[in-house]
Amino acid sequence: MTRLMSGVFAAVALAAGAYAVTGYNSQTRLPDLSLVGAASAQEAEVDTSTIAEMVIGAEDAPVTLIEYASYTCVHCANFHKGVYPQLKENYIDTGKVKLIYREVYFDRYGLWASMIARCGGPEKFFGISDLIYKGQSDWTRAGGASEVIDALRKIGGIAGLDKDTVEACLQDGTKAQTLVSWYQENATADGVESTPSFVLNGTKVANQSYEQFKALIDAELDG
Repeated sequence: MTRLMSGVFAAVALAAGAYAVTGYNSQTRLPDLSLVGAASAQEAEVDTSTIAEMVIGAEDAPVTLIEYASYTCVHCANFHKGVYPQLKENYIDTGKVKLIYREVYFDRYGLWASMIARCGGPEKFFGISDLIYKGQSDWTRAGGASEVIDALRKIGGIAGLDKDTVEACLQDGTKAQTLVSWYQENATADGVESTPSFVLNGTKVANQSYEQFKALIDAELDG
């Protein structure tokens, strides 16, 4: 296995290792952000403005939905397999909703997955994310760290990323540290305590069925 940013992973794993691929009712609880902050305190201040927001939908859509999710969260995978395709077809693709996806990191596996998803840039991000969620039960249980990262490399390859590009993304330690700090800033600012969580036109809402999301979105559209 290629050696990958052990200091960054320690910051994540210290607070969150036990939370990977587990459930908590309809959501997965976030680790204590103060622990993540304490683990990162030894690092220099990080400029998180370099992290691009991943957005799908019309820029001028009347409704903005921010999703906080982890690639190792079972409930997040369920959302992306069930609710998300319906939201995309009926609201995002029709110009009514703009979705902003923000990653949450419970463990190093989720961080690796995020770096693979972002490796193809905004154009490929949501497509790669779909592949990661669809294969979650396989790659998260592929074995040890080396097997998991090999499985993620394969997903990158399926998405059309060449090997050199994938390795460059995985070796970007600065990007990894910045993503961890970015996640912490966002989750703290929006009071996110579990995944998946959502912010609908500025109001935090929990994970729920498509019908419930539809009712909330329609109410926003109706003004």
